Amino acid sequence: MELIDRIEVADFTPPRRLRIEEIPQIVNDFRLAARNAIEAGFDGVEIHGAHGYLIDQFMKDQVNDQTDQYGGSLENRCRFALEIVEAISNEIGADRVGIRLSPFANYMQSEDSNPEALGLYMAKSLNKYEILYCHMVEPRMKTVGEKSESSQSCGNEKGF
Repeated sequence: MELIDRIEVADFTPPRRLRIEEIPQIVNDFRLAARNAIEAGFDGVEIHGAHGYLIDQFMKDQVNDQTDQYGGSLENRCRFALEIVEAISNEIGADRVGIRLSPFANYMQSEDSNPEALGLYMAKSLNKYEILYCHMVEPRMKTVGEKSESSQSCGNEKGF
């Protein structure tokens, strides 16, 4: 920890590609966090798979350059998210699990070349787990600094 103006600031390492042997531990960490939330009295959990954070980075082809079973094809890029959903659902029950996704968004420079296909694939894949909900962030939302709006929609006619 570093002290700046009497405030503790965590030291971080530069971002790096995860090694394949690290991924099962991260999936397990999500599972344990969900269990801890339930034990603490929460009704359920929402997996944050959006806004450029770790799960979102795995799913987006403009960020994920892995060449193993977690990169390349749409199915491979979504594998990490679905492994987390499965682990948490098995731990606390699918009826207590939700997930937030933002396939159309470009948060922290994480975008996908085919966000509609990504959103549809995830929605269809999530159906088999029978989780409580999938919170899909609308594509028309603008973030700070964005100058254009998307005409795309992720409405019910697309299977969401």
